[in-house]
Amino acid sequence: MDSALHQLLFPLLSLLLLLLAFPSTSEPGQFCNSGFGYGDFACEVSSSSAKLLIKGGTVVNAHHMEIADVYVEDGIIVAVSPNIKVGDDVTVLDASGKFVMPGGIDPHTHLAMEFMGTETIDDFFSGQAAALAGGTTMHIDFVIPVNGSLTAGLEAYEKKSGKSCMDYGFHMAITKWDEIVSQEMEIMVKEKGINSFKFFLAYKGSLMINDELLLQGLKKCKSLGALAMVHAENGDAVYEGQKRMKELGITGPEGHSLSRPPVLEGEATARAIRLAAFVNTPLYVVHVMSIDAMEEISKARKSGLKVIGEPVVSGLVLNESWLWDPDFITAAKYVMSPPIRAAGHDRALQAALSMGILQLVGTDHCAFNSTQKALGIDDFQKIPNGVNGIEERMHVLWDTMVESGQISVTDYVRLTSAECARIFNIYPRKGAIRAGSDADIIILNPNSSFEISAKSHHSKSDTNVYEGWRGKGKVEVTISGGRVVWQNDELKVVPGSGKYIEMPPFSYLFNGIEKADAKYLSSLKAPVKRLRTIT
Repeated sequence: MDSALHQLLFPLLSLLLLLLAFPSTSEPGQFCNSGFGYGDFACEVSSSSAKLLIKGGTVVNAHHMEIADVYVEDGIIVAVSPNIKVGDDVTVLDASGKFVMPGGIDPHTHLAMEFMGTETIDDFFSGQAAALAGGTTMHIDFVIPVNGSLTAGLEAYEKKSGKSCMDYGFHMAITKWDEIVSQEMEIMVKEKGINSFKFFLAYKGSLMINDELLLQGLKKCKSLGALAMVHAENGDAVYEGQKRMKELGITGPEGHSLSRPPVLEGEATARAIRLAAFVNTPLYVVHVMSIDAMEEISKARKSGLKVIGEPVVSGLVLNESWLWDPDFITAAKYVMSPPIRAAGHDRALQAALSMGILQLVGTDHCAFNSTQKALGIDDFQKIPNGVNGIEERMHVLWDTMVESGQISVTDYVRLTSAECARIFNIYPRKGAIRAGSDADIIILNPNSSFEISAKSHHSKSDTNVYEGWRGKGKVEVTISGGRVVWQNDELKVVPGSGKYIEMPPFSYLFNGIEKADAKYLSSLKAPVKRLRTIT
């Protein structure tokens, strides 16, 4: 090497080695300066072995549980069996007295989403890091088109997700309709691994679509074997409700709830269900927040319609009383759409979940910090809509539903992972502890306690709508892709280590659709052949 070049490079290399030897640290909930870690510990990749044995736990799947060992190699579950023997090169985790379950799958998140003049505080690294700390190992985020373009929207989200630290998939929103959008939907399904499209019946003037567009979208979804999803609120009526609140001088966070009552969620849910039935295609209703919407889903399912109802954790366990808090920041952090409802709706939704009327649980994690929420301090319409939940879902649901006896441990797996994997056609790769499945696994200690606080959570938000929640049932270990990423309350994750999961079309929800169409056509007894006579 040239002497002058050697003298120039040697000090730089020495400094680099020094930095690598002493990785930087940061406060809880913040990024490490190096960008290669998370939390108040060394910023380094988990050095766990490519071979892993989880020993002596109770392995829980959606319909079965047994005491068994789980053996993992290179990110895949190789065997589930009692008394598996391994060599010295295998890392062993003792799960005796604990539950070994599939990692959670959150079907409804908004990371790095541009919305209402700002962007959600959690990106694809901080949001996913928070998820892993809470026992969720995959999420499905919503791609928002750019000026109506699905392709441009996907490209933007592909860039945003470059820093992912766990597996993820995409839904796609539809915000306008023309032949280009129709063609792009085909590309999304056939080439990009997206098998679901969301239609907003709310947010007039921005994301909202009308019934004509919804019908076109439903027909296209059916032809592609893609699942149609709806945000069900009557956007026109909500707009009138907002004007009414302003006329009454109500500008605070309580005006948000008052302007969009449960009846408007029920109406839009019923309308979407009937239009989907008219087209004969499955429908997925996101964030079911009210008795009104839940009862419409119940009626539809009883009549044989293929309708999926997704409650979110905030709607299951919170009530709207916080929106009347005299402190604006406290009240504003609970603003989301549809709103968190009055006490009673929460318990009814819990009952519906336990009885199978509702099928899985999401979060609608769409977090904004207190500064962002303050954009609407003089006008509730300007408060960014959204709450946290991606880290809290697994713990709060266990404490609320399993500890209370409302659901079983196997039900818990079905509601938090397995059914989501089935609906979006990635089961049993995800949502199961069985040979050949991805090694996305949690170890949950039912006798251990947890406490939720903005001071200790891993979201970048400075508030938490579950602040102070204490409960039983703690995720002590999270394994993502065969790597231990959460253990001993330490999180070790790396940007870019997550994988995009393609989701194929024609899930089980489309079984029988063609036969139903044929039966409908044969029932018409038309066209009738008539004599063409002129008198």
